[in-house]
Amino acid sequence: MKKNWKKFWKLGSRELGTHHFDIDKNSTLVVREGNYQYKIMDLVKRFGTPLEVVFPSIVEERVNHLLETFSHFIKSNQYKGKFFFHYPLKVNQNKEFVLPIVSEGGHMEVGSANELWIIKRIWEQEHFSSKIRVFCNGPKTRKYLGLIEELNGKGLYIVPVIENNFELDYLRGYRGDVGIRVEPALKIKSYWDKKIDQFGFPFKEILELGRIRNLKVLHYHAGSQIESQKDLVATAKLAMEYFIKIKKINPSLDTIDLGGGMAIPYEKGKMYKMENVVKGIVKTIKAEADKAGISHPNIVVEWGRYVVAPAQITIFGVPFEKSTANSKSAAKKWYFIDGSFINDLPDTWAIHQKWHVVPVNYIDSNSLARVWFAGSSCDSDDKYTKGGSYLLLPKLENLENGDMLYVAFFDTGAYQDPLSSHHCLLSNPSSLIAQNGVITVARKRETPEDMGKLFGW
Repeated sequence: MKKNWKKFWKLGSRELGTHHFDIDKNSTLVVREGNYQYKIMDLVKRFGTPLEVVFPSIVEERVNHLLETFSHFIKSNQYKGKFFFHYPLKVNQNKEFVLPIVSEGGHMEVGSANELWIIKRIWEQEHFSSKIRVFCNGPKTRKYLGLIEELNGKGLYIVPVIENNFELDYLRGYRGDVGIRVEPALKIKSYWDKKIDQFGFPFKEILELGRIRNLKVLHYHAGSQIESQKDLVATAKLAMEYFIKIKKINPSLDTIDLGGGMAIPYEKGKMYKMENVVKGIVKTIKAEADKAGISHPNIVVEWGRYVVAPAQITIFGVPFEKSTANSKSAAKKWYFIDGSFINDLPDTWAIHQKWHVVPVNYIDSNSLARVWFAGSSCDSDDKYTKGGSYLLLPKLENLENGDMLYVAFFDTGAYQDPLSSHHCLLSNPSSLIAQNGVITVARKRETPEDMGKLFGW
């Protein structure tokens, strides 16, 4: 019986976010965009590895689906408030991610003066509609606050979210809407759990602050990659209870920003659906507002990882292998890649992120090895062992003479580029944009001369 390789590698599944990926007649990985298709092996042969490939159409599709889902449940529940998606720029600041979000009606959230400078540049070039909304989070220096005031004065709708007493005092004379951040006192299960948080105010302290001029937004952030649908809805319920009590003191309050937290299936296992989360959030906030006799607030989410992570794959070549030293280890081979996890996929070692990995070529090989990956730097942390488990990938000894195995890491569009480094002076991958059947080079791989200049040589 012929093996279903598409199913084996978990490709073509909308639920897992791999419905754009397929296998061609040459048993190599392809990505489909409508009636266009991109043969990943052709890109590897042309541009080499390590290589990032970005698919802006996937970003657009996910923004649209998110907006349509909220619109559906707002209408079906007769919800009177509006919905806004604010993309947190920290997730990926590259133009090929940001502009597709804006084109589909997304708004922006920034966390630093430099990120706000990018907004300023686009705003002054008149690429943003006058309807764009910008929220400003994170600790705010005087430079950051001054830039907020400047852009507010130029007509941009920009809302600084107050995180501490310094910002509260500075913004007392601000001629625009403001927000404030509260941390919900609710324990949840998040992939990257945080026991201590330095942001925002406890709910009790916000009540003690009394009336805040032009307070429009109550913001919170419960965590990233939240594991349970119930936790996402429960934090929304608690934040809405806070909202109702704060609104009694600040009648101008009309928007609740639920922050981030929507997870994606990195390991391609079963998890909750975005549609069910949205349904639960809208119904819960409506019920709380109706019970309190207040108007339905506008709803904001900042689900950046959900939107952009699936829109990029990172490809490495595997030039050689060696046996694992411990015969009792789960993997039997080290596959050395021509890139670096510390540099190119830093969440691998920083927070032990697990990835879905698929061979680009020899995708129908029946001869598979249990492997771990090793990066190209001289650092013992530059590796990927799938948490002590193993990956099944084609055996190198069965490749045709002179061939190299290439592998694709999925869902690398969130956080990896902003956090990348140059450990051991290694170059970053080349980055390609695949859009409308055309391949464009976004960033070339740095030369040794480029790398030297970064460090003053």
